[in-house]
Amino acid sequence: MALFMDVHSLGEKVALADVASAHAADLAHQDRYGVHYLRYWVNEPEGKIFCLVEAPSPEDASTVHREAHGLVADEIYRVAEGD
Repeated sequence: MALFMDVHSLGEKVALADVASAHAADLAHQDRYGVHYLRYWVNEPEGKIFCLVEAPSPEDASTVHREAHGLVADEIYRVAEGD
């Protein structure tokens, strides 16, 4: 399965607690698409969210976000984990 990093640019401040709730919603929806949201990072003042996800495709990862909470990533990159 491929590993992706997605980037959300909200353009306004975002609270870590709100992102945690959205992540929990992703976890509740991910299995039906064979997706596994692994971790996320937040830059609260700049409204940036970064999600690390294993998925068959970037489209599948986006579908989970769309169905879970509607916050689809602005960018998504295939990545490889280094040492």
